[in-house]
Amino acid sequence: MACPPFDSSHPEWRDWRWQMRHRIHTAEELSRWIHLTDEERRAIEATRGVFRWNITPYYASLMDPEDPNCPIRRQVVPRLEELAPDLIGVMDPLEEVAHSPVKNLIHNYQDRVAFCVTSECAIYCRYCLRKRMVGDATFMMRKAELQAAIDYIAAHPEIRDVLLTGGDPLTLSETHLAWILDRLRAIPHVEIIRIGTRMPVKLPYRITPELCRLLERYHPLWINTHFNHPKELTPDAAEAIDRLLRAGIPVGNQTVLLRGINDDVATMKALCEGLVRMRVRPYYLYQAQLIGGTAHFRTPIEKGMAIMRALQGRTTGFAIPKYVLDTPYGKVPLDGSYVRGRAGDYVIVETPRGVLWAEPNPIPPDEALPFRLPEIPWPDAVDTIDVEQPLHTGAH
Repeated sequence: MACPPFDSSHPEWRDWRWQMRHRIHTAEELSRWIHLTDEERRAIEATRGVFRWNITPYYASLMDPEDPNCPIRRQVVPRLEELAPDLIGVMDPLEEVAHSPVKNLIHNYQDRVAFCVTSECAIYCRYCLRKRMVGDATFMMRKAELQAAIDYIAAHPEIRDVLLTGGDPLTLSETHLAWILDRLRAIPHVEIIRIGTRMPVKLPYRITPELCRLLERYHPLWINTHFNHPKELTPDAAEAIDRLLRAGIPVGNQTVLLRGINDDVATMKALCEGLVRMRVRPYYLYQAQLIGGTAHFRTPIEKGMAIMRALQGRTTGFAIPKYVLDTPYGKVPLDGSYVRGRAGDYVIVETPRGVLWAEPNPIPPDEALPFRLPEIPWPDAVDTIDVEQPLHTGAH
């Protein structure tokens, strides 16, 4: 059995900067935490030039050292499936770059922007939406680039809601955060500031009293975090959440539906009810994105819909997140109001902007589903994403 080099008894364990300095990023280091399989060793080497990996000691301590299918381990340790043929090869399925008027500022909704203030994260999730940029120094923001984005926001009075994202904004120091937040709060039409961060999950010690004192100066300020599995709901995570709440910061959660990690009713129910006990509102359940090298994480949309149906009436209403598909035309609720049906290997949805979108979503041959969407003809006017291998469209 692996013998971790550090544990919670280490005198600096709760120092978030110490955790960042001691992140695990080699097979040799990781083998001191878990019993690495031969496949994991090969994957670490084979994916070296594809996507970085880093794991904080705290998050590593949550992994089962003997089980390669541990839901924590699978989220962060490279796997050979990342290099398997995929139906998609793009790294920007939501066309965020096309919606970026200045570097790292995404203006896809009229009244909202996503401001990627850094490309750094404490860990690198293998299914990450922004694999194209996280960990890449070319996406780090110089002060002049940050100011250009802030100037754009100031020049567009329709923008009322600014989401700070990345990377993870809370990898920045309090000084850097204050510089950004001061300037955003000086813009009269910016009503809401949101921060998207996974720090309560992967490095809860970042949520310090000093950070909370800083953030509470900028209300109304909201935080959305990203718990995917009940094993992440630790006492340390609960302490971090409590500190944010006591600073008057509402906390929501965005989960990604991940094959073999949380794609069953019992796990999702335990996660959502555990979040509510921590006073975190389950906000979104995302269908995993069409990012190259993530096919092993994606589920049939019917599976997510079935989970939502099973939760309805079986737990507290506000413990049930909204199941959504993110598209270049905005988020689409995956329910009867927007889902038209299945055209072969595609699920056809109507986006809130009235555009039909065909999401490539083949059902694996061995997948047993509790129900299947009705088959419909391929629509005359529908947008979709280019795929690298032919898929059945259901067209006649």
